[in-house]
Amino acid sequence: MNIVSPFFAFPPIAWWVHIVGAETVLFEKHEHYQKMTDRNRYRISGANNSVLLSIPLENGRNQHIPMAEVRIKNELRWQIQHWRTLVSVYNRSPYFYHYKDSLQSLFEQEYTCLIDFNKASVHWVKQQLKLNFVEIDTESYQKQYSEHTRDLRQEQFVDTAFPAYYQVFEDRIGFIHGLSILDLLFSEGPNTIKLLKSHDSKSLQA
Repeated sequence: MNIVSPFFAFPPIAWWVHIVGAETVLFEKHEHYQKMTDRNRYRISGANNSVLLSIPLENGRNQHIPMAEVRIKNELRWQIQHWRTLVSVYNRSPYFYHYKDSLQSLFEQEYTCLIDFNKASVHWVKQQLKLNFVEIDTESYQKQYSEHTRDLRQEQFVDTAFPAYYQVFEDRIGFIHGLSILDLLFSEGPNTIKLLKSHDSKSLQA
C-alpha cells in the first residue's frame, strides 16, 4: 500500500495506524502550509488536560507558501521548552527513560525548515517501531492520486475507536484520544507496534 501524507510533527496515533502497513509514504512537500493543523504542532497528555506543543514559525502561522519554504523561528528556543514539558509530563511513564536519550538528541539539533524537524520526528518514531516503509518527498503538487494510493492530506486524526491504554493522568482527567504517538510509545514501549497493527487489521476488515 502506498500513502501520500503531509509532513506532521510527531504525528498522532491515528496517523500511524494508517502508516504501519504502508510500503511507501509520499510526503507532500509542495502543498501550501495549512494553519491550525498538526503540521507544526503535536498534542500530548497533561495533568489537567491535553497540552498542545507548537513549533513557532517565521512570519507566524498566517502564511501561504509551500511547506518546503516554511522556516522555524528558532530564537524562541522552543526546543528547550518542548523537551522540558515532555520530561515533566512523562518522567513517570513506564517507558520514557527507555527512549529518553535518543529523543533528547533530536531536540538538541537545530532545524531551519519545518519539514526537516517533522521528517526527523517521523524517522525517529519509525526507528523505534522498527518499520521499513520507503520515505519519498513529492516532486510537485498532485491534486489526485490513483486508487492504489491512500491520500491522507485532508484527514483528521482523532481515532476514538483506538483501544484505551495506560495514560499518566487518566485517573485524574480520563482517557484522551487523538494524542501524539509519543504518548502511546512512552506508555506501551515495544507493545506499541502490536497495538497499531492490531487496530489497523480490525479497521481494514470493517
